[in-house]
Amino acid sequence: MKFLFFLVFMVPLSFMKKGYWFNQCLFMGLIFLFLTEISLSGVYLNISYFFGVDLLSYIMILLSMWICSLMVMASEGIFKSNYFYNLYLTTLLVLLISLYCTFASMNLFVFYLFFEFSLIPTLVLIVGWGYQPERIQAGVYLLFYTLVASLPMMISIFYYYHMCGSLDFFFFFKSVEFFMFYLCMSMAFLVKMPMYFVHLWLPKAHVEAPVSGSMILAGVMLKLGGYGLMRLAQIMIPSIVKINSVFIVIGLVGGFFVSLICLRQGDIKSLIAYSSVAHMGLVLSGIMTLNYWGLSGSLVMMVAHGLCSSGLFCLANISYERLGSRSLYLNKGLINLMPSMSLWWFLLSSSNMAAPPSLNLLGEIMLINSLISWSFFCMIFLSLISFFSAAYSLFLYAYSQHGKLFSGLYSFSMGNVREYLLLFLHWFPLNIMIMKGEFLVLWS
Repeated sequence: MKFLFFLVFMVPLSFMKKGYWFNQCLFMGLIFLFLTEISLSGVYLNISYFFGVDLLSYIMILLSMWICSLMVMASEGIFKSNYFYNLYLTTLLVLLISLYCTFASMNLFVFYLFFEFSLIPTLVLIVGWGYQPERIQAGVYLLFYTLVASLPMMISIFYYYHMCGSLDFFFFFKSVEFFMFYLCMSMAFLVKMPMYFVHLWLPKAHVEAPVSGSMILAGVMLKLGGYGLMRLAQIMIPSIVKINSVFIVIGLVGGFFVSLICLRQGDIKSLIAYSSVAHMGLVLSGIMTLNYWGLSGSLVMMVAHGLCSSGLFCLANISYERLGSRSLYLNKGLINLMPSMSLWWFLLSSSNMAAPPSLNLLGEIMLINSLISWSFFCMIFLSLISFFSAAYSLFLYAYSQHGKLFSGLYSFSMGNVREYLLLFLHWFPLNIMIMKGEFLVLWS
């Protein structure tokens, strides 16, 4: 509750004159306080009326706070241009409050309420601070893809309440063997992840969103889907066991197709957005195997992808701010202009292709373990996804850093301290957490 009040009382501080970096410091203070409340067990701790955290919630809330703090740091352009930065900070706080309540809730209906509410501030970020006029269309895509799947979920929640008499996660002991219930309940999460076939809103939303919108979408919003599937797996086990093969195939084959699409992208942001779909396809497949390796591997992969993808979007924005374009055909030869930034392109691209010592590697190894134990035939698509993820990561790095300089418009800035700190704060936790990987696999 104290963290919730901390966030609520930060809202008036957003309207302070010249209070932008003060808010950044408060976010960092909040993270430090939250780290002292660490929860490493599978049981709920710090319980209030219907809020509490176990390891899964704790990691997701910590990721949300970290990404939101970095969003403030990445969006200095909004502060400098004085483009409603007070409202921007308020929107960000409302988003973080809704994410905090989503992950900390112990009641299914409260979870659903904040799960849907988190869509509104994201929409405001995209439509309010996006770059092109097409952001309206991207916002509509995001809204309708999510809303179409959310009403059936609400009806299935009421159905479960009618059957079980409680919506508290603690009392989830009654499994429902009813295919329609399973489909309605999980569709909202599959759209949010997004699963291949319902992923078209994601590249659109990413391309039109400001850097902070892309960071929160890649870093946290996609994880809501995985988190929801993990939480509700126990009440849908009979149905999952019957139909999981379909979703595993969609996840793996879709991940392979999307990896091929990545190789044909001309827009940096679009390429990173499609790579998110490929990674989340692996996460979906891991959750659907319903074994310990799969669930732990999915959690590791979600955290790793949240940090890595968010960092790549920051890099794309650093180039965009100087050049005014995200096209790979114009962003060439950057190693000649910003050699120090080129190092960060390399480090984050290599993490994206699961090179050691990144957390992506640990997640991918665990998911490969889980999927091969489920069926040996998964090896075919797993090897293809692994190969092509390396291919499109190297394509992104080589195309943007090497080649002939096409633009004389690029400012000869070597980047400033804020940008290097921002990238370091994405890359450092991503590569240091593999040293304590057991923290991410203890929950049961």
